[in-house]
Amino acid sequence: MKRIYTYGHEQVQRNITIGDIIENKKNGIKMTQVTAQNKEEAEILSDQNIDMIITGSDAYEDVRSGAPNTFITAALFAGRFITKDDILKGAIEVAMKGADSVLTPRSPEIVEMLANEGMHVQGHVGMVPSNATKFGGIRTVGKTVDEALGILKDLKDLENAGAFGAEVECVADDALIEISKHTDLVLNSLGAGSGGDVIFLFFEDIVGETKNIKMPRHAKSWGDGNKILDKLNQERSKAINAFKTDVQNSNYPNSEHTISMDDGELDKLINELNKE
Repeated sequence: MKRIYTYGHEQVQRNITIGDIIENKKNGIKMTQVTAQNKEEAEILSDQNIDMIITGSDAYEDVRSGAPNTFITAALFAGRFITKDDILKGAIEVAMKGADSVLTPRSPEIVEMLANEGMHVQGHVGMVPSNATKFGGIRTVGKTVDEALGILKDLKDLENAGAFGAEVECVADDALIEISKHTDLVLNSLGAGSGGDVIFLFFEDIVGETKNIKMPRHAKSWGDGNKILDKLNQERSKAINAFKTDVQNSNYPNSEHTISMDDGELDKLINELNKE
């Protein structure tokens, strides 16, 4: 564990620091990052020594409570933080609460604004979901020279703006391997192969809890959480049905689950009520 001060000047311990992350990149040491939406998921990731957690800024405090010493990135979702003032306020608030870095999908100008305030900032390049229509739909990008060079340009723009890293989403594996040789940014690969310095996946994909969508090609499950969740929901449904049935049949609540008045007090109450 390393001792650091947070953006809010609180002294804390972290499993890994920005300095460590950059040094690991230089030394070719691969790191891991996984999403967490709540305390329970964060506890699991912390217990299994995942290097980094990423979560939405709204969920940061709950996630931090489950992983008090893990490096956590807070994502500033574009839909919530609209104006420059919104973004700056949201970033400072979550950094003051202890977030180790912030991620924004917005322009290099926004990245520069946050970096100028002393925050550790990550950008987002490649097949950014909100820009999928630009590529004709959801697909891997960087399969042509022009697209690959465009990704490098985006990374360079982030680098020049003061970012320390970037999420690289759905980029051709061999393209990113070559691109990575031309940037000092720490690259978090989500569906972009082994060229990233940090290999990033979603919690629900890893544990087998993804529902109602086809898992993307890059995702892999090492568990069968849905099977357990389905069994749990069957048991939940059975219990809820039994509760309703017992209420309708006057079997609940009964003397096992209630407390009566002291001896003689009920008669007194009835007499008093009858006077009303």
